[in-house]
Amino acid sequence: MTPRGAYALAALVFGLDQLAKWWIVAVVRLEERLTIPVLPVFSLTWVENRGVSMGLLAADSEVGRWLLVLLTVTIAVVVALWIQREKQLPEQAALALVLGGALGNIVDRVRLGFVIDFVHLHVGRWSFYVFNVADAAISVGVFVLLVTALRARPAVRKES
Repeated sequence: MTPRGAYALAALVFGLDQLAKWWIVAVVRLEERLTIPVLPVFSLTWVENRGVSMGLLAADSEVGRWLLVLLTVTIAVVVALWIQREKQLPEQAALALVLGGALGNIVDRVRLGFVIDFVHLHVGRWSFYVFNVADAAISVGVFVLLVTALRARPAVRKES
């Protein structure tokens, strides 16, 4: 994969995330309905996430909101630059997932002041965090980066 291909994948993730959020707001009107059971283990549930992943670092003020935007934009820029330097396909794809997801959530935070989350997995009384397409892409990307980093073996030096 070339950096151009990675940026195209990031754009695809961004587009899918924004399309899913548009559908949830404009077609499903989930904000009015709050929750829609789909399967025994899956619901569409409206959550306005004012923090980062899984509600951590919640920004409860306008200053906090914009600091969070600045932080995530900085991370997105670092990831975009990293894509330029990365030569390995799995890492490029993983970085593209992270970049596309980050951009999707940044747009929400700038436009709305929060990130729209709606995918809710649960079993009985156990409930997993509510998330969105961007969060899923970021999670998969970070997982791939961690696995590839852990599988990397240090180069063996040959003594002359």
